[in-house]
Amino acid sequence: MTQRTAPAIADELLLRLRRFHSDYFPLHQQRFQDLVTSGQHPKTLFIGCSDSHVLPYLLTGTGPGELFIIRNVGAFVPPYGSSHGLHGTTAAFEFAVLSPGVEPIIVCGHSHCGAIRAVYEGVPEEAVSLRSWLQLASEALLTVQPCSEALRHTEQRAVVLQLERLMDYPMVRRQGTAGQLTLHGWHYVIEDGEVHIFDAQQGGFVPSSLASNSGTGSYQPYVKNYG
Repeated sequence: MTQRTAPAIADELLLRLRRFHSDYFPLHQQRFQDLVTSGQHPKTLFIGCSDSHVLPYLLTGTGPGELFIIRNVGAFVPPYGSSHGLHGTTAAFEFAVLSPGVEPIIVCGHSHCGAIRAVYEGVPEEAVSLRSWLQLASEALLTVQPCSEALRHTEQRAVVLQLERLMDYPMVRRQGTAGQLTLHGWHYVIEDGEVHIFDAQQGGFVPSSLASNSGTGSYQPYVKNYG
């Protein structure tokens, strides 16, 4: 009987899949089996931008089964009860809060965000869904020319806006007021390798190297007129 051998390939994605199976998985096999046997019980919900610069597992130092991740263009949260067809993010969010029962909810924006720039500059005519989606950041815009400083400030304002929207969700309000859920606004500055954390008491973002906690924490009104 002739033994079959794997064909030579130049497909980088396939090579990475094979490395995962042969190198990474054996080292963590028990963890993956436990996740299958016991189910997922992530404690943290990470709402982040789809941008490839954003690395949830590296930023939070977590591994398989520890994060429930929602990613979309801009790390936006549709308003509660939205009827604009923006239900993919909402459905994932409601599932995370009501089923696994996440406790910290992180909204993570980042520097040099293409979504925020696109809100100012517009998108191609055929990007109908993207244009509609970007309207979720319109309230964060500044009435200035979109220079680098204005874009950075808008990115942070957008994070605060999403926190405010989250508080309109009844399950967030209910669990937050009961002390069972916390909200955290982050702005990841890619070129510095540092996350800036929103502090509602100070009304601004504080570098993680100087912050006293990972976010404002307990449920409370955020700064409506931040910036």
